[in-house]
Formats: sequence, structure tokens, C-alpha cells
Amino acid sequence: MVNHESARIIQVFDTTLRDGEQSPGCSMTLPEKLEVARRLERLRVDVLEAGFPASSPGDLASVKAIATLIKDCTVAGLCRALEKDIDAAREALIGAASPRIHIFLATSPIHMEYKLKMSPEQVLERAVAAVRYATQFCTDVEFSAEDAFRSDRDLVCRVFGEVIAAGATVVNAPDTVGYAMPEEFADFIRYIKTHTPNMEKARLSVHCHNDLGLAVANSLAAIGAGADQVECTVNGIGERAGNASLEEIVMGLRVRKDHLQAETRIDTTKIYTVSRLVSQVTGVKVQPHKAIVGDNAFAHEAGVHQHGVLANRATYEIMTPESVGIPQNRMVLGKHSGRHAFEERLRDLELSLHDALVEQVFHQFKVLADKKKVVSDRDIEALVIEASASAPETWKLDRWVVNCGSTLSSTSTIRLQHQDGAVAEQAAVGTGPIDAAFKAINRIIGKEPSLDAYELGAVTGGEDAQGQTLVKIGLNSRHWNGRGVSTDVVESSIKAYIAAINAMEWELAATPQP
Repeated sequence: MVNHESARIIQVFDTTLRDGEQSPGCSMTLPEKLEVARRLERLRVDVLEAGFPASSPGDLASVKAIATLIKDCTVAGLCRALEKDIDAAREALIGAASPRIHIFLATSPIHMEYKLKMSPEQVLERAVAAVRYATQFCTDVEFSAEDAFRSDRDLVCRVFGEVIAAGATVVNAPDTVGYAMPEEFADFIRYIKTHTPNMEKARLSVHCHNDLGLAVANSLAAIGAGADQVECTVNGIGERAGNASLEEIVMGLRVRKDHLQAETRIDTTKIYTVSRLVSQVTGVKVQPHKAIVGDNAFAHEAGVHQHGVLANRATYEIMTPESVGIPQNRMVLGKHSGRHAFEERLRDLELSLHDALVEQVFHQFKVLADKKKVVSDRDIEALVIEASASAPETWKLDRWVVNCGSTLSSTSTIRLQHQDGAVAEQAAVGTGPIDAAFKAINRIIGKEPSLDAYELGAVTGGEDAQGQTLVKIGLNSRHWNGRGVSTDVVESSIKAYIAAINAMEWELAATPQP
């Protein structure tokens, strides 16, 4: 068994807010990004990639806000190997306690020929110039050779050697399209380590995608071959089939430290709550059988399994639920519970709120407790995320009425209160009660965003379960999410739509228009 002192420390580079957030359906509002960033900081990731500042004014603003907020880990901004992108990253990271400029440029033949239309020599020249330019503003510069695994190995080594000489502190070898097998990716990493000039002066990172379901396996194989940093996302969210899953890599290193002789600084007891938050704010559910954080990860139904676990948990569990922060204390909360018990449960669930929000959520909890016999942890999580991760309320629901049936048209009357105190009311006819309600809201706000996605689910089981609705709206090629919870599914849908409208109104007002 390897002792603590002899294990290498692997840096965890989390890109949930960049690579994860840019995947279809995973966009987040700024308040949601800030809450995820706070949780990642408490999780103790080493590097938090906050976004791609040059991609939009909104992304630049969000990276700037995160960089100002986060103090206990490095905040990175992604950019192409272009001076204008690097300038945007510099502007976004100006308030960061520990900033990193992350530059990427493809090195594979197919990318160079068809996407970049550049020769290998031109790629080398561009990469070195970009890194040299970035080092004028930031001492921590990472260079990624996009699609490195499908590139000529010697070209990757040459580019890495030159950018390190130009000042890069980290070089990243991604398997951008998830093509590698673990044994060949390990061999690739060993080759880069031993054939790159000046490699001892920089950290070697890997960034694996999951197109063949091997992102975590390839990441762990790379660590075994000498990689110093691993890039990953919470729940493995990301482009196409996703990225390497943070929780699986971290727990793989923890449980098999004897084999890999490496570990991280991650506080694993916070993994579960971070996973739940990311799932809630993106609306992307974690499948029940997902390793580490799925609902069934520590569930045992088969009789032989149950017998073994009751005799000794190690018979079928190679880690404890507590080690990843899955709560075991199930103190029942209901309408007679006081604020002290409620706040204690918030602490158990790693749900930190300022006093005003605690009062607001506690009030909502008491209202819900009057409707349900028992309020579950998931109910509380839903209430907290609805309150804390939402955009400021430009519009607030005052009251609503719907009429529907099999022999009459669905109608809805909605009354909203504007933040300036004015009240507006409109009625509309729709194909169903929810469609009618959304149309009435559109009449009030004077805009007609598209409804790109609508998802309705139950927070828990039972006839008194809260309905949780996620909607995604679009306007002028931009998109916003909203969520709402209520024991009435029509009300949860209306609240979700208004939350998305508020996110839209707030971002359009806050973002400079071209």
C-alpha cells in the first residue's frame, strides 16, 4: 500500500463551466454559474475554467464575475491562439487572485488542413507567438494542442517544447474526439513526457472526451503514464458524449491509490452535493446507475447482496456513501420543524445561503410542509436552487387562472408584477393550459421567445410530490433556462417560464448590444 507521502498530487482542472456548459441544453445563467463556482471552490479543484471570454460579451462578463469571486483556486479563461482572444481573456481575468490564460490550437492533420488551412510550420509559429503574447499579461499560461492524440507525435513534442520555451507553464494533450484506447493513450503520454524538450519545466495535462465511453479510463491511464493534471467536468457533462467525469476520476484515484500512486486535493465528501447542483441547474439528470453519484450507486436489491452488505459493507462496497457526501442522517422534516432544524439540514446538504435567502426559503419550506407530510432533501434542494440560482426578478408571478377541458378551448389569465411595482394582466387561448399561460406571459412582456425545451418531472415520489419543470427559451439565437417547483404542475410550469424570462431580461439588460 502506498503511503500518503509517496503519492503524487494530480491537479484537477474543472471545465464544467466552459466545456460542460457549452454542450447542448446545459447553458446556465450568471447566478447559476456563480453558485457552481462557489461549490467547485469548496470542492477544492485546483483550476476552475470559467468560460471562453471572446465567444460573447455575456461569457466575458461571467468569467469576470467568477474571477472576482473565487480566491482559493486558479481561474482560467479559454482563448484561441489569437491576440484578440487573449486580450478578452486578460480583461476577464483582471480581478482573479490566481489567473490562467488557456490557449488552444489544433495540431492534427485533418484539423490543420480542413479547419485551420495552415501548415505544421504555421501552426508552430502561431502557437509560440500566442503564448509569448499571453505571458506579457499572465505568468500562468496553458497551451492545448487540440486533437493531439490524432496528431503526429513528434509535431506535438516539438510544439510543446517551443511553447514551454516561450513561457507556457502547462501543456495539454487532449483526446478531443474520444478516439484513444487506454493502453495506447498511456503510451502516447509516455512518449510526450520523454520526447518533449523542456518538459520538466511544465506540467503535462490531459483532456479526454467520452465518445467511446473511455474518457475516465484514458485519463487514469494517462495519470499512470505520468500526466500531472487531468481536465474533467462534474457528472461528465460536455460536448457530444461528454467529458471525463470528475467524480469518477477522483474516486478512482482515491480507491486505487495503491495502484496509481497518485491522489488529488479534492474534498470527496462534497462530491454528491456538487453533482446534484450541476444536475439541477443544467436540467441534465444523472442516470440512476451512474458511478459514484447515481441513485443506485450504493443501492442493493438482490438478496445475496443485501445479506453480504449487512454482514460487512466491504463485501459489495469499495467505498462508503459518506466518503462522497451521500447523507445517511435522515432526520424527518415537516410542518412542525423549526428554523434551527431547517438550517442544520441546509448545512448537512452543503447548501449555504445568506440570511435573507434563508428566510425566504424557510418560508417556502413551511408552505410546502403544509401540503406534504414529509419534506425530503430533494425538495429542499429544489427550493434552494430555485431561490439562489435564479436571475433577479424583473417579473414576479402575482396570480394565475386556467380553464381547460375536453370540450372547451384552454384559456389562461396571468397577472405579473414588474420590479418597478407596476402590475400587468393578460389572457390568452392555447392548445392546452400551459400553452395558454405562456402566451399570456408573452403578451405581458411584449416579446415572443421560442420554447426550445420543456421538461416536467417529480422531485420525489408520492401523490404529494412537487412537480419540477425545466424550460428553455430562445430569442435572436440566444438561449436561457428557467426552473420552477410546485405541488401543482401548471404552477411549476408558469414559474419556470417566468424564471427563464427573468434570465433573458436580466442578461439582455446587462449585456452591451452590438
